[in-house]
Amino acid sequence: MRQINRDILKLAIPSILANITVPLVGMVDIAVAGHMDANAATMIGGIAVGSMLFDLLYWNFAFLRVGTGGLTAQAYGRGDFRECARIFVRAAGIALACALLLIAVQWVFVKLAFMVVDCTDSVRELASLYFFIRIWAAPATLCLMAFKGWFIGMQDSVSPMVTDFVVNGMNVLLSIVLALGFSAGPFRYGGMGFSGIAAGTVLAQWSGLLVAVVIMLVKYRKRVFGGFLSADFRNSFSGEDTRRFFVMNSDLFVRSLCFIAIYIGFTTISARYGDLLLATGSIMMKLLLIFSYFTDGFAYAGEAMTGRYIGARDKDNFRMTVRWTFIWSMGIAGLFMIIYQFAGLPMLKVMTSDAAVLEMAMTYMTWRLFMPLV
Repeated sequence: MRQINRDILKLAIPSILANITVPLVGMVDIAVAGHMDANAATMIGGIAVGSMLFDLLYWNFAFLRVGTGGLTAQAYGRGDFRECARIFVRAAGIALACALLLIAVQWVFVKLAFMVVDCTDSVRELASLYFFIRIWAAPATLCLMAFKGWFIGMQDSVSPMVTDFVVNGMNVLLSIVLALGFSAGPFRYGGMGFSGIAAGTVLAQWSGLLVAVVIMLVKYRKRVFGGFLSADFRNSFSGEDTRRFFVMNSDLFVRSLCFIAIYIGFTTISARYGDLLLATGSIMMKLLLIFSYFTDGFAYAGEAMTGRYIGARDKDNFRMTVRWTFIWSMGIAGLFMIIYQFAGLPMLKVMTSDAAVLEMAMTYMTWRLFMPLV
């Protein structure tokens, strides 16, 4: 039991440290928009709707992380490193193909999305501007999903942690600098305004992809890809294993659609009641995401370890991993109920100084307290 818990924490803690920077990036984007001279609620609404459009896209491709991680962990458990290499090549190839498709249909997607999403003209204009800049990060973003899933499947949560730190650290820095500008002695940059938030995200994603490639070359080139041949490359996209990859990921795709339906409904209904409620709902969602990224650390550990024990046909450790992953997750839920109770208002003030948004958000804070448990 002790060894199982050590292994869970060994995988979960780096993932939590990396994951917690993800909602912080969203909070910084909202904070930058919320402190601009223009109407704060409209700016925040533009970020919220623009981000939602990418959630609509990228959540559909969550299988690139989850599916890749699960299959890689099973191959790792069997000691089949050549199969580990094939799984990565397959996932990365599919990620690039999907990204090119998204770039090709970007205009059609935005038109269709705004037939469903009801918001003010000002928010729609800002959200569209944000989308058409950030879409150029799609190849990097989808490939990073494949990298992250593969690293976790290899029982390595440190490499995706380093990658996420680079992506999210650069995102925060570049979004602030490109949006608001900076002044250092004789060097002055006035900033791009709202567009700089999206531009910072694009540059950060490509920086993260470069780091992930370097990590793979340093850590896994000889160990996993040393005997990888051109025939292995071709076989990565054919045969029973490829069919299995798509069959399993079709289930994960349906799961993603369920999440998207909830998120779209939440944002769309908020938008129909005006920019104030949209901004408030977006901030409250960010607070919930902080918790979800903590508990996701244990989900990643569970995925890696259960896949490994399935591959090794170790039923006892498989069952123990499931049990203790659940126990750790419920503990995190209880902790966040306490955090929301006593630190809710300070967390809100970090994201906006708009008095109307703060007042409305506090009226819904009681509901927020029970969400981690649910």
